[in-house]
Amino acid sequence: MRRTLAIFLTSLILWAVLGRLNDALSVARVTLFGGGLFVAYAAFTLPLAEGLGAALLAGALLDAGAPVRFGTHALILGGAATLIFALRERLPHDQAGGRVGIALAANAAIFLALSAAHLGARAAAAGIWPRLGSDLLLSELFVALAAPWFFALQAQTLRYVPRDPDGMF
Repeated sequence: MRRTLAIFLTSLILWAVLGRLNDALSVARVTLFGGGLFVAYAAFTLPLAEGLGAALLAGALLDAGAPVRFGTHALILGGAATLIFALRERLPHDQAGGRVGIALAANAAIFLALSAAHLGARAAAAGIWPRLGSDLLLSELFVALAAPWFFALQAQTLRYVPRDPDGMF
């Protein structure tokens, strides 16, 4: 449980950074999304229960301020974390480039799933796709640039958090 909470605290820092960036970019009508960063590191370094717990907590944090049903982000982030965990032995997660690639792929998939959940029937509107495309492109750039820093923050945080003595988490 300690490691899950430690990863969640780093997610809280990322959430705050993204919030400040999005506030600054709101005049340009741009929104950055970093959902892949919330799940990638935990999914390819922690056991399933710890990584999934961290993803669900981060999803609940994102749900708190989103105009969708509570649990939407948690469900999608939890699903992404579970999928990455299931595939992690086949993915190049031992090197920085592979980790960033995993975060980019997860970010794009989560962005598209959340866009579909947010938009619902309005997704067919042709005017929304250029905005979504530009937001996704800029979000992917953000994830590519921020991933090394964020993964290092998470790794350093975990260095100071021992495993629970009962072995549960």
